[in-house]
Amino acid sequence: MATAPVAATSSIASAATSSLNLNDLLRVLLTELTHQDPFKPVDNTDFMAQIAQFASLDSSQQINQSMGQLLTLQAINQTVGLIGRNVTAVTSAGATIRGTVSTLTLTNGLPRMTIKTSTGDFVPDVSINELQQVN
Repeated sequence: MATAPVAATSSIASAATSSLNLNDLLRVLLTELTHQDPFKPVDNTDFMAQIAQFASLDSSQQINQSMGQLLTLQAINQTVGLIGRNVTAVTSAGATIRGTVSTLTLTNGLPRMTIKTSTGDFVPDVSINELQQVN
């Protein structure tokens, strides 16, 4: 039973940390310095360690953002290569679609395909994750 509260606390802490940015953390540090006891000032090494942690956090957030952009570009590049190719996809509703990728659109920065079936019907809004086979 003791593990459930720890897991819940951990997930809350990680959610709160992911919403903080460098400015928020620097504001906390400035508040800490403003209200510190003048008879017990913060040690320079502790202060520098906190600044290094803030810089590291900011760098990590920038890397995560760049990785997200890279993955989006990779998905777009893969999808562009599918135009004109025969594919089989299973939609989120469970329907199997076979046909040719006719167009590519971006919805919220994510590639979505329109598949033209052998009957001439167009099935829009198919994601690359729904593809089962490419011929």
